[in-house]
Amino acid sequence: MKPIGIAIIGYGKIAADQHVPSIGKNDRFELLATSSRSGQGVARTFTDWRQMIREVEGLEAVAITTPPGPRLEIAQECAAAGLHILLEKPPAATISEAELFRVIAAQHEVTLFATWHARYNPAVFAAADLLSGKTVSSLRIIWHEDVHKWHPGQDWIWEPGGFGVFDPGINALSIATAIMPQPLFVKSADLQVPENAQTPIAAEVSFGGNLSASLDWRRSEGEEWTIHVETDDGLVVRLEKGGADLIVNGVAQPSEGMGEYPSVYTRFVDLIDNRRSDVDLTPLRLVADCLLVGRTHRTDPVERT
Repeated sequence: MKPIGIAIIGYGKIAADQHVPSIGKNDRFELLATSSRSGQGVARTFTDWRQMIREVEGLEAVAITTPPGPRLEIAQECAAAGLHILLEKPPAATISEAELFRVIAAQHEVTLFATWHARYNPAVFAAADLLSGKTVSSLRIIWHEDVHKWHPGQDWIWEPGGFGVFDPGINALSIATAIMPQPLFVKSADLQVPENAQTPIAAEVSFGGNLSASLDWRRSEGEEWTIHVETDDGLVVRLEKGGADLIVNGVAQPSEGMGEYPSVYTRFVDLIDNRRSDVDLTPLRLVADCLLVGRTHRTDPVERT
């Protein structure tokens, strides 16, 4: 079977670290080109993504890994060119745009896959199975990391539409909405916004009762990416390392699988083969709700590039 020709639009850290090697490991894909404003990339490189989709022969799909802001125009032109589309998280700058992506893909009969890579850890699937049908009595999300380590040189994160701490925090929300047997609703949020930024550097979120999340970009040593869930019948499920490790009632569980991004591309192949789309906007809606109901508190300026 001839591989699916794919290109990456927006060649940055996440594309280099995750998308390129995952495409390379999947024999159903062939990476034909990449585009970035700097001209950096692999395979055939472009500074203009429009030129790329016009000139690269055999192109059938694109992975859009740009910041969310410019994606609407990119998705419109790619769909009109008949290209299947994979969106790095978060899928769009707004819910309205994300909904429009779905309409555009249907109109042009192409696959649209809004990815939530953190959901594709085997431990996350196992946690969802364990919690299915249960009543959750408490949920505590802690997603703390150093913004300068994980987002170096990415000044767009502090501007309107940049998501701030919700850019990594949406990973936690994508896991929580995948494993929770009941829906989450934002009741309140406290947002810490640096004096020289438009987006939060930290957030404390309440989903009501004993359900909450703490997101913080100010951690200077190491990271903590954990989700701790307890049920009313005594089950304790804990996901650590961003969903990679599963601990049940204090006992670490074995976990096998190909990893997040390779699994994402396996899913993309399946969607393309079956001419279907997968666009779950639940995590994005939760972020929007936090920004709608949240109280803003100004805090110390952040170092910007």
